Amino acid sequence: RSRRHPISAPSGVGIGLRAPHLQRVLSERPRVAWFEVHSENLFADGGALHAAIEHVRADYPLSLHGVGLSLGSADTFDDEHLATLCALVQRFEPGLVSDHICWGAIGGIHLNDLLPLPFTREALDLMVTRVQQVQDALGREFLVENVSSYLTFQHAEMSEWEFVAELIRRSGCGLLLDVNNVYVNSVNHGFDAHAYLRAMPRAAVREIH
Repeated sequence: RSRRHPISAPSGVGIGLRAPHLQRVLSERPRVAWFEVHSENLFADGGALHAAIEHVRADYPLSLHGVGLSLGSADTFDDEHLATLCALVQRFEPGLVSDHICWGAIGGIHLNDLLPLPFTREALDLMVTRVQQVQDALGREFLVENVSSYLTFQHAEMSEWEFVAELIRRSGCGLLLDVNNVYVNSVNHGFDAHAYLRAMPRAAVREIH
C-alpha cells in the first residue's frame, strides 16, 4: 500500500482502461497520466480484476466512472449500489468519482441505458438531493456527466445547460464535461453548442470526455 500513487485529481491526458488492454498495461507500464475505470466492472467482490486494478493503482491515479447510480430516478434510490461504490472508493482511492445526469431504473429494474431527464425544477431538486447524498456518503466531491439524448420533454422549464449549471451550483459537485455529448445534443435538438459550453462553470470541470 505504501507504493501506491498519491491520491490527487488526475491531470493531463488519461485513457479508459478496458479488459483487453489490462495485461499489456501491467507488463509495459505505458506513459499515461491516469486511467479511467468503470465502477460497476468492479462490483464483484475480490477476484483477479480487483487484484489487477490494485497493481495499476500502485503506479497511476484512477478515475472511477459509473453508469448505474440512476441519480434521476424518481421512485427509489439504490442505497446498496451507493454502498458498494463507497467501498470501492475506500479501496482504490481514486482521484475522481463520477456518474451521469440521467435515470435508468424504475421499480427496481435497471434498463441498461442512460435516459434523459426533463429539465424541470422538480427534477433539478431531486438531482441536487441525490448528488448531495452521494457526496455525503463518499465524504468527497462527486462529478456528474452530461449525457446524449434523442428526445426532449415539452414540459421542460429550462435549457439543458441551465439545468447542469444550476445542479453544480446548488450541490457543489464537479463536472465531467462530455464535449461529444454536447455536440450530439446540439445536432439532435438544434441548439448552439458554443452557448452550452460558455454556460458551464469552468472552475467545476474536473474531467473531459
